[in-house]
Amino acid sequence: MASPDQDVVPEVPAFDKDGVRLTVDDAIATVTLTNPAKRNAQSPALWRALAETGRLLPGSVRVVVLRAEGKSFSAGLDRQAFTPEGFDGEPSFVDLARGEDAELDATIAGYQEGFTWWRRSDIVSIAAVQGHAIGAGFQLALACDLRVVADDVQFAMRETSLGLVPDLTGTHPLVGLVGYARALEICATGRFVHAEEAVSTGLANVAVPADQLSAAVRDLASAILAAPRDAVIETKALLLGASGRDYDAQRTAERAAQARRLRDLAGVGE
Repeated sequence: MASPDQDVVPEVPAFDKDGVRLTVDDAIATVTLTNPAKRNAQSPALWRALAETGRLLPGSVRVVVLRAEGKSFSAGLDRQAFTPEGFDGEPSFVDLARGEDAELDATIAGYQEGFTWWRRSDIVSIAAVQGHAIGAGFQLALACDLRVVADDVQFAMRETSLGLVPDLTGTHPLVGLVGYARALEICATGRFVHAEEAVSTGLANVAVPADQLSAAVRDLASAILAAPRDAVIETKALLLGASGRDYDAQRTAERAAQARRLRDLAGVGE
């Protein structure tokens, strides 16, 4: 007779490279940062790996969970980036600064690709955040639709303190979540935002004890999966576009979306 352990088939990663692992279980994909020894510090190679995970998602996936191994979600940019030599095989900051404007812009745009796909309308992304989420780590959590945080979470945007700006797509969602004045204060001071403030300001959906983080994310993912996929997709698209529309334009968008849903439910859609 097989033992209970022998009955469990290990999940084979769909992708595992440069500190990023992707696994898929039917409608749920999990993207895991896998370098806890360096507190999941980030690099251009990791950003490319994040972008690749988005391209590899099967069409069956409805929810993507972003998590990290170890005590910290991500301590931000690997400090090797600030050395004269930078990362092996990568342009250093000095090299980038000396390049042509178009080349510099294209390089940063490439970095951003690891942060842009999380808000696709066909998926809902959930960041499970524990410990430090600093700089690029903060922006990666902000790239997701939803954030469930452990009670030990510490968000901070340290780029300005280093003479830089947040450039990994974090400024738009940050302002949308907490407003301009608080976003400016968080970025300009580089201070820590802890769990209670994160929830009260809208940065996080919910905070739980660290040992309950995985269970809370599973519960949220299950609740999302309980709703019809097409209704979730249409609703997400409506909400994502709301900030760029005035009241009447949003009403028009709602009518068009509802017409599509009604026709689909009646079996007369395209």
